[in-house]
Amino acid sequence: MNKTTQIDMTRWLALASLAGLIALGLAWELWLAPVRPGGSLLALKVLPLCIPLAGLLKNRMYTYRWVSLLVWLYFTEGAVRAWSDRAPGNYLAMAEVVLCLLLFTACALHVRVRLKTPTPEV
Repeated sequence: MNKTTQIDMTRWLALASLAGLIALGLAWELWLAPVRPGGSLLALKVLPLCIPLAGLLKNRMYTYRWVSLLVWLYFTEGAVRAWSDRAPGNYLAMAEVVLCLLLFTACALHVRVRLKTPTPEV
C-alpha cells in the first residue's frame, strides 16, 4: 500500500471515529441513557471534540498530534463508566472506549506515515 493511500485511510478513520464520538456522546447523554431523565448537561462534553473537526478536515498535522492526547480524557471516562454504570450506559461506555482507541490509532498512524513521507520539492 502506498503512502498516499495510508494517509487517506488514517485521515478518514480519524474523522469517522471523531464524528462517532460526537454522535455517541450526544445520543448517550440526551436520549439513550442520560444521567437524569430527559437529558443532562453532560452532553456538553462533546464540545471539545468539535474543535478539532476543522483541523482534521484541513489535514493539519498539529491537530492530529493534540487530538491523540485529548482522546485519553474520553477514554478514561468511558473506562470508568463501563465499569460503574448499569446497562445500557455501560455498553455505550464500551463503545466510547472502542471509538477512542480507533481515534488514537488513526491519529498516531497518520502522524507516523506523514513524517516518513518525503515532502515534494516545489
